[in-house]
Order: sequence, then structure tokens, then C-alpha cells
Amino acid sequence: MPGTIQQFLELIRFSHTIFALPFALLAAVLAWSRPDTEFRPRDLIGILVCMVAARSAAMAFNRLVDRRIDAANPRTAGRHLPAGLLSVRSVVAFTVFSSALFVAATLIFLPRQLPLQLSVPVLLFLLGYSLSKRFTSLCHYWLSAALMLSPIAAWIAIRNEFALPPTLIGGVLFFWVGGFDILYSCQDTKFDQGQGLRSIPARFGIPTALKIAAFSHLLTVVMLILLWSTLGLSKFFLSGILAIAALLFWEHRLVRPDDLTRINIAFFNINAIISFGILLLGCLDVWLFSPPG
Repeated sequence: MPGTIQQFLELIRFSHTIFALPFALLAAVLAWSRPDTEFRPRDLIGILVCMVAARSAAMAFNRLVDRRIDAANPRTAGRHLPAGLLSVRSVVAFTVFSSALFVAATLIFLPRQLPLQLSVPVLLFLLGYSLSKRFTSLCHYWLSAALMLSPIAAWIAIRNEFALPPTLIGGVLFFWVGGFDILYSCQDTKFDQGQGLRSIPARFGIPTALKIAAFSHLLTVVMLILLWSTLGLSKFFLSGILAIAALLFWEHRLVRPDDLTRINIAFFNINAIISFGILLLGCLDVWLFSPPG
């Protein structure tokens, strides 16, 4: 049983939950900082359960629908389904269980109705990403739009409303994830072209794709500045934005059209620092420097 659990955690890349979860938690902290908002421990539990369940369902579904593509790609042939480490039936069951858990976990937020009402449409949008590479080169931004929902959903779970602050946080996530997913997909450019799959590197080539990713990350910094300005955060947060901009610049220095060997360093290590850095900056600013009214 421990071995099977480990296999499923590796299947869904559980460690990559860190990319979206900090943004959801930052939105939650901003929501709880409002004078008219009560902190309920069960809301925090609900956000964590929903995040893990939704992402687990989406990743497992992705591995299911891509299993034949993964088997044909030397870079991904060792994944759990092509390698026979997990059966299709078990992954289907895991996907159904995770999906049901996500919908059921929205009941934690009652009497707020919006989380439950939006749960199925949100889940379908998350699952839809797995098919997007078959018909649009903008699949990277479908993924980023899916993750963008996490801070918006966290805010809705706590305040039962749509609002500007989580949307701005989502905008940061949208351009950041879209940019680094373009970088990551450069590894499969030739394979995607041969299989008729859509991606920005496959359509425009790696040099142009790297420029598009860099522009997307420039917009990430712009969104961070807009978040800082709109919410009236302190110079502490602004100084953090400068550090994040430097990390993004370094990320792009690591990846060159003729040298993609350091993409994994750029993809995981630097992005993990950025993700947790934004959460830390936001929380410290709210708690110590300029709590929003």
C-alpha cells in the first residue's frame, strides 16, 4: 500500500502543487484580512482539500488521455501508465474519486452556495486542458487559466463573491504559468510537430517561443506591480517584485534555443522559489506593513 500511494503521488506530480497553492493561500489571507470576514479553520481545510483533489483529478486525467502519446515520446515513455507501473483501471478510479472528492469538499464552505454551484464547471474546465494540445497552440494558457482559478476560487470560498484582488493574483499566475509552460514544452518541439500536436514551440519554433515566454513573464511583473498598486501594499512588497523579476530574468538566461538541458532547473527550482516568495511577501505585507481595509 505505501508503494502504491507513492506511485500515485508520482503520477500526479504531487510536489508540483506548490505552483498554484501559494496563490490560493495568498488570496485567502487577503480575504481574511477584511474586517467583515470571519476566519473559520474549516475554510482553510476546505481550500487545501479542494486544491489537492482538483489538481489530482486533472493530472490523473491528463495521464489517462495522453498515455499513448507518452508511450511514443522517449522523454515520457517511463511514466506510470506507459511503463505499466499503474493500470488504466486504477487511474480511472483515482480520477473519479478525486473528482468526487473535489465536488464534495465544497460542502465544507456551506452556507455559502457559490463554491458548490461552480464546482462542476470548474472541474470540467480543469479536465479540458488535457485535450487542448490536440486543437490549439494556446494550450499553455489553458493550463495557466486553469491554475488562475485557484486564488479566485479561494476568495469565493471565503467571501462567496467575485472581486478584484483575487483576479489580480490570478492574472499574475496566468502569465507566469503560461510563460514557464512554454519553456517546458520546448523539450518536445520535434515530437509534437511529428505527432501533429499543437504548442507554441511546435508552431513558431524554439527561438520565437522563448521570446513569447519572456514577454509573458514581463507581463507577470506588470501584474505584480498592478497588484501592489491596486491593493496599496507597501514598499516591502515592491522590493520583492524586483527580486522576482531578477529570478525570472535568470530563468530565461538558463534556457537557450541551442541548450535546453537546464529547463528542469528553471522549471522547478526557480519557480518554487517564486511561488513561495510571492506568498511570503504578501502575507508579511498584510500582517506587518499594510493590512488592507
